[in-house]
Amino acid sequence: MSAQASFTLRSRNPDVLTCIANLSNDEVFTPPEFANRMLDTLAEAWAANHGGANLWADKTVRFLDPCTKSGVFLREITSRLNEGLSQEIPDLQRRVDHILTQQVFGIGITQLTSLLARRSVYCSKSANGEHSIGSSFATDAGNVWFQRMKHTWDGDRCRFCGASRSVFERAEGLENHAYAFIHTANLKTRLAEIFGDAMQFDVIIGNPPYQLDDGGFGASAVPIYNKFVEQAKALEPRLLTMVIPSRWFFGGRGLEDFRKSMLSDGRMRRLVDYPDSRDVFQGVDVAGGICYFLWDRDAPGECSVVACEHGQAPDEMVRPLLEEGAEIFIRSNKALPILRKIMAAENGGLYGRLELPVDKRFDAQVSAQKPFGLRTFFRGADRESAKNDVLVLQSRGRAWTSRSEITSGHELVDKWKVFTSKSSSEHAGQVDKNGQRRVLSLSGVIPPGSVVTETYILLGAFDSEDHARNCFSYVATKLFRFLIAIRSSAQDLARSAYSFVPKQDFSKAWADDELFAKYGLTGDEISYIERLIRPMDSADE
Repeated sequence: MSAQASFTLRSRNPDVLTCIANLSNDEVFTPPEFANRMLDTLAEAWAANHGGANLWADKTVRFLDPCTKSGVFLREITSRLNEGLSQEIPDLQRRVDHILTQQVFGIGITQLTSLLARRSVYCSKSANGEHSIGSSFATDAGNVWFQRMKHTWDGDRCRFCGASRSVFERAEGLENHAYAFIHTANLKTRLAEIFGDAMQFDVIIGNPPYQLDDGGFGASAVPIYNKFVEQAKALEPRLLTMVIPSRWFFGGRGLEDFRKSMLSDGRMRRLVDYPDSRDVFQGVDVAGGICYFLWDRDAPGECSVVACEHGQAPDEMVRPLLEEGAEIFIRSNKALPILRKIMAAENGGLYGRLELPVDKRFDAQVSAQKPFGLRTFFRGADRESAKNDVLVLQSRGRAWTSRSEITSGHELVDKWKVFTSKSSSEHAGQVDKNGQRRVLSLSGVIPPGSVVTETYILLGAFDSEDHARNCFSYVATKLFRFLIAIRSSAQDLARSAYSFVPKQDFSKAWADDELFAKYGLTGDEISYIERLIRPMDSADE
């Protein structure tokens, strides 16, 4: 057995966990290399809090992955502990048995992933099997537990996770995504039932499921990762680190309270952000990107923000997670001084709050969704049938309809209007082959006597064509679209996405050079914007 353990715990090449396909965009396997970056972060924090001590040389520390999929975290932790404890517990088999039975614990999210995790950690789907590297387990599961749970219905929704009863009340044997870690009112009691003892975990680490698709899609589906973070915090580990979508920076569906809690929590000590998730999870596009954080129970203080923008060296800065006047987290360290300059210029030169004066907010002129009450699926006539009909810009092109079909925005119908697609051309953070973002999709100016369906929103309505086209010249600038990109994470751009954009004088046209000079941007700041934002296509109008 000792020879077997020696073989299975040594470096593997190739590593099978670098090759497996993801279950979905919501249950993403963590690459081993990335998992080890997170473990390095833990080790650095532990050393800082314990006089330089080696986390992996402490036989009393307990680790929990409450959302085990491939078992990569548990495997890499086991490997590090095996090396770190080699002096204190020289006998290999005794050392391995101690690590596996006393230090490393996991909760599988599905039957399949629990088997995969056991294979990764114990080198056998059964912890007590003949091929297992552990020799002290009495059960197949060992310390990687899984049991099919049930949702607790409160009407049509689960009390714990908000899952829809009509979607997730499934027959026995079908996966219902009722995860044990978050489906309990008393987590400590649940963990004692699972692992057979009152458990206090020193370190919690994981990559939780991201959302429940109960009829929504992408960013509109119900987020669930926040519940894993909240439950983990409630256990009060010494250290907590998880990789989660970055959409929480901006709030969104069911995330407002979570965002406020995270941004105001002084125990958030490190935040590593990847605006393009494909930089971490190859081929997986998570809207808004992904991040991992370090939460340190015993050493509150300022947070070190590491921005890992596509194709650029990581940029690290110690700064507040929530700037004064801002409601969201400014994810780019390089964008922050640009934003501060713009806000100061619009506030009479006063530096401080990241907030525009009420009379200078561009978002005040941005319409709500369905500016004329016409849904996306509205289909008008192919040609004008009456003199007073209006032109409709819809997802399939242009059509005509009677003014009687217009249910709102009547005062805007006979104005010149600047429009843009409600949905961005890509998720914030997603870049093209040149590392640039387009931000806005089809945009332009439409004349009096025209309307749009909810596929589009209005960025302004004007009495004169000149003012409308001058406004559009501003919309086409890189600075305008840059200010949207740093405010929004989703593909759908709500009115709030424009809250950092200052209003301009639309009696004249605007270009980037003039805006850069107005706000006193440096050459490096201009280069950053130029590198990040793609020129708007001439065909957009």
